Amino acid sequence: MEPSSMENLSIVYQSSDFLVVNKHWDLRIDSKTWRETLTLQKQLRHRFPELADPDTCYGFRFCHQLDFSTSGALCVALNKAAAGSAYRCFKERRVTKAYLALVRGHVQESQVTINYAIGRNNTEGRTHTMCIEGTQGCENPKPSLTELLVLEHGLYAGDPVSKVLLKPLTGRTHQLRVHCSAVGHPIVGDLTYGQPEGQEDQPFRMMLHAFYLRIPTQTECVEACTPDPFLPALDACWSPHTLVQPLEQLILALQTEPDPDPVDGGPRPCSPSTPLPGPGRPPPETEAPQASCLQWLSEWTLEPDN
Repeated sequence: MEPSSMENLSIVYQSSDFLVVNKHWDLRIDSKTWRETLTLQKQLRHRFPELADPDTCYGFRFCHQLDFSTSGALCVALNKAAAGSAYRCFKERRVTKAYLALVRGHVQESQVTINYAIGRNNTEGRTHTMCIEGTQGCENPKPSLTELLVLEHGLYAGDPVSKVLLKPLTGRTHQLRVHCSAVGHPIVGDLTYGQPEGQEDQPFRMMLHAFYLRIPTQTECVEACTPDPFLPALDACWSPHTLVQPLEQLILALQTEPDPDPVDGGPRPCSPSTPLPGPGRPPPETEAPQASCLQWLSEWTLEPDN
């Protein structure tokens, strides 16, 4: 991807109710700070001024979040009803997401299930970070599950790395970054959970990309697959040498993976047949994990069902 600018907003899905953009790395979704000269919401206002909603704080209703450093698929609802239908899919855990990443070291197993509860780190100097249960200062850890599938082994700037597909089966803050670090394979370029200070000066970005997204609302299946940014042709520092699993095979599995049935028995606009390898989706959690999502979405969503 080219450096982010006001003009180079990439759209990978568009309908009358939704947009899915391919967010640039090191780009905030929105900001009330005047110092932020470029944000995703400013790109959207520039590209689609007629779609901005004056009744919202930022003009657009973002259906979920991506970290500042993470690139890839991000869904935008274009009206309140569409936002409510997307919210219900997230609430009912019917959304499918998959990420691509380069991680440090050669992951030996072709598939890994990472099952560490994640909580907020209340250690002085780390209060804006997350950590796994058992870490000193870990506050209120919650069950968290990630599937990791190895695609390739290779070198990045001469250091061993693995290209992986990550599938979060829960939605904790910084989950993928924390889980990869916890199993000894931090994401390349992750300055928070990665290599010690001073050893992450080679990558120009954090190598985490939201690759695939499917939101099966009752009226429309919002589905988008973004271009793979981790190719030698795009980054000469990345040199793969061993293919473990072809990405094309996993894309097909993602596209045909069954969606959980709607809670109210409504229609299923995405019609799948073959599941992605792995143990499947986790059982419902004992605690409701939607509090932060509700706060994030309360400005614009329909009232949730009682």
